[in-house]
Amino acid sequence: MIDCLIVGFNDSNFAAYVQTVKALGVDSGAYRDLSLAFLEYEGRHYRALDILTHLHPNDDVYFANTDFLWPTITYLGSYLSKHGFSFDYINEFQRDTELFREKLQQNDILTIAITTTLYVLPDPILEVVNFIRQYNKTVKIIVGGPYICNQFESLSELEFQSLFHYLSADIYVNNREGEATLVDILSALKHGDDLSEVKNISYKIGDEYKITHSEVESNDLEDNMVNYTLFPKRDIGQFVSLRTAKSCPFSCAFCGFPARAGKYVYTSVDHVEKELNALKELGTVTTLTFLDDTFNVPKKRFADILQMMIRNQYEFKWNSFFRSDHGDESIIELMKEAGCEGVFLGTESGSNTILEKMNKTARREHYMKTIPWFRKYGITTYASMIVGFPGETFETYQETIDLIEETQPDFYRGQLWFCDPLTPIWEKREEYGVTGSGFAWSHKTMDSETACDLIDQMFLSIQNSIWMPQWGFELWSIYYLQRKGMSLEQIKKFVRDFNAVIAEQLLYPNKKDISPKLVDNLKQSCQFDLKMLS
Repeated sequence: MIDCLIVGFNDSNFAAYVQTVKALGVDSGAYRDLSLAFLEYEGRHYRALDILTHLHPNDDVYFANTDFLWPTITYLGSYLSKHGFSFDYINEFQRDTELFREKLQQNDILTIAITTTLYVLPDPILEVVNFIRQYNKTVKIIVGGPYICNQFESLSELEFQSLFHYLSADIYVNNREGEATLVDILSALKHGDDLSEVKNISYKIGDEYKITHSEVESNDLEDNMVNYTLFPKRDIGQFVSLRTAKSCPFSCAFCGFPARAGKYVYTSVDHVEKELNALKELGTVTTLTFLDDTFNVPKKRFADILQMMIRNQYEFKWNSFFRSDHGDESIIELMKEAGCEGVFLGTESGSNTILEKMNKTARREHYMKTIPWFRKYGITTYASMIVGFPGETFETYQETIDLIEETQPDFYRGQLWFCDPLTPIWEKREEYGVTGSGFAWSHKTMDSETACDLIDQMFLSIQNSIWMPQWGFELWSIYYLQRKGMSLEQIKKFVRDFNAVIAEQLLYPNKKDISPKLVDNLKQSCQFDLKMLS
């Protein structure tokens, strides 16, 4: 019997998701934010990679932002194996439903662990739970990860009890990490022990979920490196996401991650080398994504990692987050030599006034230097912006526009500020006059409706950079498509043509059909020779 089957990601029905968000109102911040990520063509909603799949001349091709082995599976599977438990996995629910059904009907699984890394709504979880119940009535369903932990921390007991009943799983992991908790759950179930002794869970007894004692869980990264030999090479493939650190050493006012994740810790350079050597030995991996929020902090460690990568002559191409105030031209030159092909820049604003209010350590001057340096060395840049943060004005917004136009990152996006009670700025809500939450808010200098108008204006007006689609198309997709055979210039043309259709739909919401010229441009940009990969 398999002790635990891990379910990676459910890229649930996008059309249904659009309707769910649309029900909040077409003028709501949530829908307006979403509407810049999809187009309507022949009566269907298409994200960028969806329309590329649909219009590509090869009918058998499928492009997806989740076309890799989910890192939660590799980390959690390795952890379970190390502690003596067997595991299996379903990587992507929508693509693997037939395989999942077969595994469920064999009735030899003790538990199923559903991860929730990217979910913002309960619907994808519920869909998986219902599927499991349809084909296996006895398996214990465990749900954990960021979504569950966030709800447990932010909701009242009555509210999260209601959510847990709605999802109808057997056990919920309330801790932010949860690997050790899962091991304790499996041990208790296998030995017939009382679940009340397992910390950091909510488990069903009768009509209620009992909450056990809470205790901070922290699993050492160096003691729990992924064992890639546990996974078939065909499943690992070309793309691997890995982490060399936990948490973040900064405390930006719009982000609650450092407070929830605990102290910033990172692995040694020797450990990073050990993992990269293990990946090299596989012989299949070409592209690495470092998931660390601050990969280039501290500076000396980052420089040592780059020198180590150069010394070992790895052939990986890689991408990462980059803090612009913790690097100079010499380090960017080293990055290029070490194989870096792209960076995510959490730029957030072009205004020093707003950056200071955000408690960012970077300033406009840093971005004015680093983005051109990256361009000089041929490293793709994506500048992520927040519009509407408390204190934002038309003047500070214009500074952001000017920064993008002047520095010309390859890609950018303006994200509507999300008013989250779990972030530091919430403690200053009275000072800024913040009311509301989520994507529906107002403060002394702006409201979410005005911010949405400004984001639309940004989307329509920026000339020297390309809007990066969200929802199924992120920076990682750029490297993914290059491995699939598209050149960077082809990708840029495709994204421009995709955005041009969205722009028309934004400007002319009552227009029934896309202009033929725009359709032709989009179809043309989807024509490329697919690189057949082993």
